[in-house]
Amino acid sequence: MAGMTPGAATGSSSKAANAAFKKQLNKIYAWYAGGFVTFVILLAIAEQMGLSRSGIGLTFLAATVLLYAGIGFMSRTSDASEYYVAGRRVPAVYNGMATGADWMSAASFIGMAGTLYLGGYGGLAFIMGWTGGYCLVALFLAPYMRKFGQFTIPDFLGARYEGNLPRALGVLAAILCSFTYVVAQIYGVGLITARLTGLEFTVGIFAGLAGILVCSFLGGMRAVTWTQVAQYIILIIAYMIPVAWLSVKQTGIPIPQAVYGYQLEKVTAKEAQIKADPKEQEVIEIFKKKAAEFDAKLKDIPTALAADRKAAEDKLAALKAENGPVADIQTAEKALAAVPKDEAAAKEAWAKAKKANEDRAKPLAGMPAHAAQFKGDPNGDAKAQEAFNVDRRNFLALVFCLMVGTAALPHILMRYYTTPSVKEARESVTWSLFFIFLLYFTAPALAVLVKFEVFNNLVGTPFDQLPAWIASWAKVDPTLLSVADINKDGIFQLGEMKIGGDIIVLATPEIGGLPYVISGMVAAGGLAAALSTADGLLLTIANALSHDVYYKMIDPNASTARRVTISKILLLVVALLAAAVAAQKPADILFLVSAAFSFAAAAFFPALVLGVFWKRANKWGACAGIVAGLGITFYYMVTTQAWLRGVFGVTSPIELWWGIQPISAGLFGVPLGFAVIILVSLITPAPKKETQELVEHVRYPDLKLGKG
Repeated sequence: MAGMTPGAATGSSSKAANAAFKKQLNKIYAWYAGGFVTFVILLAIAEQMGLSRSGIGLTFLAATVLLYAGIGFMSRTSDASEYYVAGRRVPAVYNGMATGADWMSAASFIGMAGTLYLGGYGGLAFIMGWTGGYCLVALFLAPYMRKFGQFTIPDFLGARYEGNLPRALGVLAAILCSFTYVVAQIYGVGLITARLTGLEFTVGIFAGLAGILVCSFLGGMRAVTWTQVAQYIILIIAYMIPVAWLSVKQTGIPIPQAVYGYQLEKVTAKEAQIKADPKEQEVIEIFKKKAAEFDAKLKDIPTALAADRKAAEDKLAALKAENGPVADIQTAEKALAAVPKDEAAAKEAWAKAKKANEDRAKPLAGMPAHAAQFKGDPNGDAKAQEAFNVDRRNFLALVFCLMVGTAALPHILMRYYTTPSVKEARESVTWSLFFIFLLYFTAPALAVLVKFEVFNNLVGTPFDQLPAWIASWAKVDPTLLSVADINKDGIFQLGEMKIGGDIIVLATPEIGGLPYVISGMVAAGGLAAALSTADGLLLTIANALSHDVYYKMIDPNASTARRVTISKILLLVVALLAAAVAAQKPADILFLVSAAFSFAAAAFFPALVLGVFWKRANKWGACAGIVAGLGITFYYMVTTQAWLRGVFGVTSPIELWWGIQPISAGLFGVPLGFAVIILVSLITPAPKKETQELVEHVRYPDLKLGKG
């Protein structure tokens, strides 16, 4: 030790401290995982002894939210480094786990298997895109961003591109994509909380929001990190157990990934039987007839509206004249009230109803064959070939947008600022991939196992013998699940159920006939996924506003305590605003999340990659690239996506560019962003010499600054 230099001694001391810290974390989280499993076992025993379903749901909700709150309280801090980047001392494996939880949003946990259930092969675009994005993070961004050493992505843009204009544009883009994403998470929180507790959906949103706020509000990134590790443990256990159980039930093998192909063959065979079933075809014809009726009304709206109103009024008058049953009179009053008020309302309602019936007037309840790659046929007629090519284009476009968006999401890139070193930042990406892979490798198997269960144990069941989970989920949200005896034969056909992808995972235990305690555990896992991502997103927005806007642009002399306090206030305001938007149920979870990826891809990816790898990229190029990329992406979504068209009052016909769906709008923004940054940078002055040298140094650490 006598001959050791002060720097070496400090490095050795730091490594020893990090090793001791990691050892302590290993003990804490080992006890925590064992405690959670024990808790589930005790609840299962309590269920056998008579604990009610609502009691199980409330226990799971209270126990998990209180646990997260406890971690948040113990991790409270007012230190800027701890609040913004967790003191830069999170070991790679735990940062990987926290990133996995941050990543496992409501869309991944709740929506992924549902998308695969409804879309079959097409849903694999999400798995390929989201997983592949981490390869881009590891290769192009995480280690280099860590070397720059800023607190946030707008902070990096401001430092790299020399000014507050790139920083301000980064703040706006970060808020846009993060707010879009957090609305989806809070929607998921409301859905799960309502299912767990029986609370009304809107009340469930604000109840779950309390759990989000406690962690991020008290301790910032420090509290969020250690809470997310705890949440990952819960969500992965909750996801894996029901799938393994279903696998054992159907095949006797507890490894669902191993039986995936075998069960898919059976599902494909059953699909052929269902398509040929006369009863299923009968249901399809009824939907076709209903669609034709609405089509006929749309051809002469005034006459059809007058006829509908007169028929409803005549029926109500007749019931009242005959002193009919009160229930019948009330039903007739509701039918009259449901008649559109004017021609514009009638046109909108009937067009929507026509499309809904057309969508259900297809084999397999409108789902594609699970193993079919793309719609259409590459060897068919011109129409079939065009359908095949468009579907394939959309698949590849979605993979691209999700990959590039993953690599540019601010709340994910922020996670790599928390590691002790650049080396651990790179290792952390590897661990992130591993922890995410565990769930993503299982989701396709879950979708097939659930579909096998529905096709074999639900289809053909008399309506009065349908399992209780159908009625209970229909009460939570009829738009997610509704069942009606369309052809009045008393037997359930596949076409008579309308199911949303968002409930496939949450309902899996009940679909498989598992004890309700497993349902509670899965809901708790889904809640953990939504809360963990919401925490990271809210922190991203609040930090961008407090650190990048207030501290860097308004009051550079603000004290640490003041900056952190302002961040907490902003966090609360943003959370309440996002909850208010989510309560309106603006669009499905998957579209909201995917829109966030396109926004992040178009706004950030070109500026970040060129900022790291091209020292000539300058302030004006970056600003123009961000505006152009984000602008074209937003324009395309607003003009082609139904909900956004309604929000912005767009009435022109929808014109898709090369058939690309709005979910993949980033496909146009990313190349435009690269092109604009390069062109504008080349025709405007180069960055300062110091900035160019810093870029070179970040990529090639052996170069000495100031010496070329």
